[in-house]
Amino acid sequence: MEIGICTFADVGTHPITKETVTPHQRLRNLMEEIQLADELGLDVFAVGEHHRSDYAISSPAVVLAAAAERTKAIKLSSGVTVLSSDDPVRVFQQFSTVDLLSNGRAEIMAGRGSFIESFPLFGYKLEDYDELFSEKLEMLVRINESEKITWQGKHTQTINDRGVYPRPSQNKLPVWVAVGGTPESVVRAAQYGLPMMLAIIGGMPARFAPYAKLYRDVYAKAGHNANGLQLGINSHTYIADTSQQARDEFYPPYSEVMTRIGKERGWPGMSRGQFDASTEREGALLVGSPQQVIDKILYEHELFGHTRFLAQMSIGALPHGQALRSIELLGTKVAPEVKKALATKSAEQG
Repeated sequence: MEIGICTFADVGTHPITKETVTPHQRLRNLMEEIQLADELGLDVFAVGEHHRSDYAISSPAVVLAAAAERTKAIKLSSGVTVLSSDDPVRVFQQFSTVDLLSNGRAEIMAGRGSFIESFPLFGYKLEDYDELFSEKLEMLVRINESEKITWQGKHTQTINDRGVYPRPSQNKLPVWVAVGGTPESVVRAAQYGLPMMLAIIGGMPARFAPYAKLYRDVYAKAGHNANGLQLGINSHTYIADTSQQARDEFYPPYSEVMTRIGKERGWPGMSRGQFDASTEREGALLVGSPQQVIDKILYEHELFGHTRFLAQMSIGALPHGQALRSIELLGTKVAPEVKKALATKSAEQG
């Protein structure tokens, strides 16, 4: 299993200390986080795209290009690229550039986006939400497969036998499809034979197991080689030396974010009791001591059989030192033990 980190580069003010993280400081902190993850031998670092005042990244490729010069081995991915409101040609060109700078470590994680700000910002209609993503994903896949493309678009430009450059260092850019729980998105990823990243940010992880089964079933029915199947899980994660410390440190900024976003969407606020319940073995949050997080990743592996796990960290105005310590524990304690346990299990199964 590949183990890595995903972040939206949250900015804001800590609800208790009142310390403010500005966009400038958050991006400088982010470079340190990516460099540390690389030094620790973690497999992937993904950065999200948002167009809101509470997040510092609107252009993942720019951030990843900077990270390419600070790292040596870690894969550099978006998490996600909001493909519905972007141009597939430019997305491909930007990530090909990151790939060349990083000597073949770039990935694209394409998604429809969990917020809607980018649609009016770039002149798209929300009623075309699904149609936009479907067309643009097909176009991106075509560009990735062939140097020249002829394309007749409805929501995209028409292209007549034109080359798209630069081409990446890799033969093809890895393109993942990010899914938040929509069966149509699961089916689309499986039919294309693309890797799928399933985000679990609330509820019981076991409830998402049918999506993993649907993905595998459609993937096989579409005739894709099972050896190439890749399935990822993305979960909110925070690790400290003890479970109590982890909960106490993570709850204030996490609760502030979830309560604020909840108000926008008509959800109730998050209580400490609800938060603590979500950190239990069958809850959605991977928050606790290294051993608790190890146990939870292995529990989720029993549910999904996934090949990649991304820990979504640094949520809200989490202090930088605490974020670095969480990354350190993921790299030095959690990842090695998870990989060891899965290797032992695989050997026993023959």
